[in-house]
Amino acid sequence: MQLTDRQIKAFQRRILGFYRKRGRDLPWRKRISPYRIVVSEFMLQQTQVGRVMDRYPRFLARFPDWQTLAKASPREVLSVWQGLGYNRRALHLQRTARKVVGKYGGRLPRDPDELSELPGIGKATAGAILAYAYNLPIPFIETNIRRTFIDAFFKNKKTVSDRDILPLVDLTLDRKSPRQWYSALMDYGSMLGANKGNPNHKSTRYAKQTRFEGSRRQIRGRIIKTLLAAPRTAGELSRIVGEPKIELVPILSELIREGFIRQRGERYRI
Repeated sequence: MQLTDRQIKAFQRRILGFYRKRGRDLPWRKRISPYRIVVSEFMLQQTQVGRVMDRYPRFLARFPDWQTLAKASPREVLSVWQGLGYNRRALHLQRTARKVVGKYGGRLPRDPDELSELPGIGKATAGAILAYAYNLPIPFIETNIRRTFIDAFFKNKKTVSDRDILPLVDLTLDRKSPRQWYSALMDYGSMLGANKGNPNHKSTRYAKQTRFEGSRRQIRGRIIKTLLAAPRTAGELSRIVGEPKIELVPILSELIREGFIRQRGERYRI
């Protein structure tokens, strides 16, 4: 799809006009630093903004910089992370902190390829970090951005791929103020999600979120929460978590392989 200069300017006026009137007051948009942006981006992966706003200041109060986070025990990090879900992100965040300290001397790389090699950071997250932390004009797509472009440019198309969207993200990007521009796109997309259904149903990347209640993910979360309080045997975990021991054992083995927990004798611990 090709856009004229007039179409590009009209789109930018609409998005920025909305942002000036209804932009969200989010804590990671204040006192910006690469570390604080990385923390917010990890937290915002698959988690609602409201929950992140509650946990973000607590996390920063306990781990204010790369060095503090890198030196902490996984147990400390997981304990502060509780309530955000997807505990794997917490370990990835700490492993990223350790690499930033150990390999890059405490300075987050500005190269997208180097950034994408850090634990838990894919291309989209790398683009977001570079735009918000360093104000660099890097084209990237995430859920709200995808929603905004589908609503604006693909109303009459039934199926839309990111290959269709990314050239338009690049074409319409405000290269003088990418940080503000992406914040505006995000807030506009959030508004669309709340008020106009979900244009992302058209996306080839759309997948309905699986049910959490009774899921393996919920069981893993319960195990970790229980072990943060005290070491337990598989039998004790079975009674507390409410799942048969025979079903817990493979999940416990999985958590050991991933570095969440360890086993000493019959007891599991973090």
